[in-house]
Amino acid sequence: MKPFRFGIDIDGTVTCPTALLPHINEAYNQNLVLDDIQEYDLTTAFDVDKEQFYKWFQSVEEEIYDLSPPQEHARKILKEWNERYELFYISARPSTVYNTTENWFKRKDIPYSHIELIGSHYKIETAKKHGVHAFFEDKHDNAVDLHEELDIPVILFDTPYNRKPIPDGVKRVTNWQEANEWIEKLFPTSPLI
Repeated sequence: MKPFRFGIDIDGTVTCPTALLPHINEAYNQNLVLDDIQEYDLTTAFDVDKEQFYKWFQSVEEEIYDLSPPQEHARKILKEWNERYELFYISARPSTVYNTTENWFKRKDIPYSHIELIGSHYKIETAKKHGVHAFFEDKHDNAVDLHEELDIPVILFDTPYNRKPIPDGVKRVTNWQEANEWIEKLFPTSPLI
């Protein structure tokens, strides 16, 4: 049995935070780059009717998830972690895209112990239910709430939309290599023989 279990967000954490932008740019004739996204709500970055945007997103989300590239080094590090830790992906994606999500993990050769799509950004109860020892996130308020409610370390993947202040128990990283450095400090384990 592995001694530690990690809760891991998918979009903007395992996948590149820029994954949605090519789709938005094409659909809405925009030229957005990641630095234009200053808030988690993408609709604040350009002039669009929010209701219409969310209808569009629902119509293409499965394709977007299927085409999302993983962040650099995510696969390599998650494969290494899989030897020592349980990897529980907890995402706000709706359960209707479970097959697409699982197929993406298999196709990208990214290991998982469990995938749970909860259809909500409120991840505290799911993280508590699964007894995770740390969480990996890109949404600022989720990271802070998970740390404060569960008293666990949270690794926050830095993006322009999450640069508000964070408490000591939330560690901001710019890539998966930095995340790995924090995990080596916080959760040292002996290699499995």
